[in-house]
Amino acid sequence: QVIKPRNSASPYVLFENLRTKLLNDARSNAIEDMGAGSAYLKTSTRMIKDIARTSLTPKKYCQLYDRLIQFMNCQNILELGTSFGINTLYLANDKARKVTTFEGAEEIAFIANTTFEFAGASNIRLIKGNIDKTLPDFVLSSTPLDMALIDANHRYQPTIKYFDLISSIISANGVVVMDDIHQSSEMEHAWHELRSRAEVHASVDLFKCGILFFDPSLNKQHVVIEY
Repeated sequence: QVIKPRNSASPYVLFENLRTKLLNDARSNAIEDMGAGSAYLKTSTRMIKDIARTSLTPKKYCQLYDRLIQFMNCQNILELGTSFGINTLYLANDKARKVTTFEGAEEIAFIANTTFEFAGASNIRLIKGNIDKTLPDFVLSSTPLDMALIDANHRYQPTIKYFDLISSIISANGVVVMDDIHQSSEMEHAWHELRSRAEVHASVDLFKCGILFFDPSLNKQHVVIEY
């Protein structure tokens, strides 16, 4: 019902039109990388379309996350790594959801906010600044999370740190999605460690991303599914 639904997904026309605009935007911005940095773009001044091409979550995964949220009835959602905000719009597709998203680069956060304004998304809160500093403060005051997407600073130590912070406020039936779990040896290491944690009761490897379930009613198991 979630990973391979029989019915075709709705087209999300507005979100994809905004993606197309970003993919064709030739303006240049000076970007300060807070995390591991781009594996493809090594200069600090980059065109928006080039950043979009390498950093935006593919459409089919955006749709997957929306279906997962619907299936699990998630209301309080967190995203680490906003980029230009296209995936965030999918996470916030239902106005009943509350989405908090974190972006370290000021210039990218500004464009993301513009994306949200164009889409009329009023249920998104964007927190700017170094996630190592902003996330701990958020955790101290947050209500329990139903879903979290970790797509920032693709290195072992920060990923483990983010997971530890998030897992302290995840709901009993919550879910954590990790992006780019096979991107590097560090991310592979983090993925294998986290799916073995005692608080994780099931995990799914979809190659680009991994899903960790906290529901204690699930049998401890790990599956790999082609997507």
